[in-house]
Formats: sequence, C-alpha cells, structure tokens
Amino acid sequence: MELVSQSQCFGGKQAVYKHFSKSCDCDMTFAVYLPPQAKSRPVPTLWYLSGLTCTHENVMVKGGFQSHASASGLALVFPDTSPRGESVGDDEAYDLGQGAGFYLNALQDPWKSNYRMYDYIVSELRDLVSESFPVCSRHGITGHSMGGHGALTIAMRNSHLFESLSAFAPIANPTQSDWGRKQLSAYLGDDESTWAEHDATLLLEERGWKSDILIDQGTDDQFLDLLKPESLAGMMASRRQAGIMRMQPGYDHSYFFVSSFARDHVEWHAERLHSGEHWKDRMG
Repeated sequence: MELVSQSQCFGGKQAVYKHFSKSCDCDMTFAVYLPPQAKSRPVPTLWYLSGLTCTHENVMVKGGFQSHASASGLALVFPDTSPRGESVGDDEAYDLGQGAGFYLNALQDPWKSNYRMYDYIVSELRDLVSESFPVCSRHGITGHSMGGHGALTIAMRNSHLFESLSAFAPIANPTQSDWGRKQLSAYLGDDESTWAEHDATLLLEERGWKSDILIDQGTDDQFLDLLKPESLAGMMASRRQAGIMRMQPGYDHSYFFVSSFARDHVEWHAERLHSGEHWKDRMG
C-alpha cells in the first residue's frame, strides 16, 4: 500500500492510498480520514460510496464529512467507483465502464476480469482497512446515487458486516430504471433473475434491514425519474421497515445537496456505531 498524499484536517489526518487489488486486477486508489480520537483508540468506520463519474476525490473534497467525523469520532473510507487503467474495459458513455462500476461483480466480457467492485468493497478493501488503520469492528455505510444503491444493496446482503445504513438520493429500483437496466444487462447478462440482488427495493422486500435506515432525497433532483425513490418508499411502508425517507425541498442531485445533510448522516451513524455512547439527536 502506497501513501499518495496526507494532510492535517480537523485535528485528524486525511490520506490517499494506492494498492494493487486482486479483486479488480489493477491498481486502486482510496482515501481514509482518521479523526483525532484514532490517536488513542480504535474508532468505528463509516464507508461512503460515490456515484457515477466520481473517484475517491469528489466527496473527499466536496462532501464536508471530515469536520463531522472529527466531532463524532468516526473514521471515513472513500473508495473509488470502479477499476481503472489502460487495460481495463471502458465505454464512451459516462454511465458504463470506468467510473460506473455499480458495486457488483461482472459476469460478462469485457467487464468480468476487472469489474468486481462488490468483492473489492465487501472483502478486500475492508480487510485492508481493518488491518492497516486503528479502526474497530463496527462499520456503517452510506453513499450517493450509484453509491447509495451500492450502500443499500451491500448492507442488506451483508447485515453481519454493517451496523448502520443510510443513503443520499440512491438509485433505488435499478431493475426498473435506465440507470440500472443498461448496466445490469451489460455487466451481468440478460438473465434478469440475476439482477434482483442488486436492487435495493427488491432486496428490502426479500430481506429487510435489521435496524433503521435514513434516506435523503432532493425534490428538485434532475434525475428523480431514474432514481425511483417512490419504489423504495412504498416498499419500506409495505414491509414496515423502520426508517426515515426525507424529501428535501429545493435540493438537486449535486454535492451541494450531499454536503447540506452530511452532518445528519454522520451523526446518525455515530449514534448507532458508538456502543454505550449517546449522541445528541439533531434529526428533528
């Protein structure tokens, strides 16, 4: 693991690392923020999965999560969104190939040799973070858009690995959306029976989630028809899933939206990840 950069940030350290990934068969870059509390004890970890076209850097610079993580005593992990490199399959479209890994293990050529983001997040990078940094065994996960899809589906499929779950404007029902059907078909093939485990609405119906879920969605999101929050909201009600889905008036799909509610999400996770500690409820 190679240290690419490191900066002091809100009393902690924001660093970027590069390593060779066996899962993705290429070099991968990720970022880790360690709060000041990590100097004296292992801390819980909040994973943030980014959306289409993003790298680890977008949320690291624009999300504003570090100040809240510093106050709450959480480490942050910002993975990349796909494998990258000249030998890695790609597509001219922004929503397929590099920058659009969809947090799954591809089964089709030319994607299957590198696009194994599910294994990378769930196993390889988690193990690397746990072994390399002063973090404890309690993890939460969140994400935005494609990353919100990734957070919801990964957590529901691995409830033993995560204690808390939230999402910003997730792709909530990809099997019924052009942000989903295109990618699931390309990566997994035309057999739609293999798609269900990558659809948060369908997974919620099948498995539910062991605790409560926080979801924020902007009412002026320019991609609202592709995200389909109504499908997930309906399933939460139908399954009587504990949680909160907040439609935030006037907010769009940008990092201005994400950064506006970053504190709420960090504190949501902190309250659930810090065993025996109580955090002020600012959810209103």
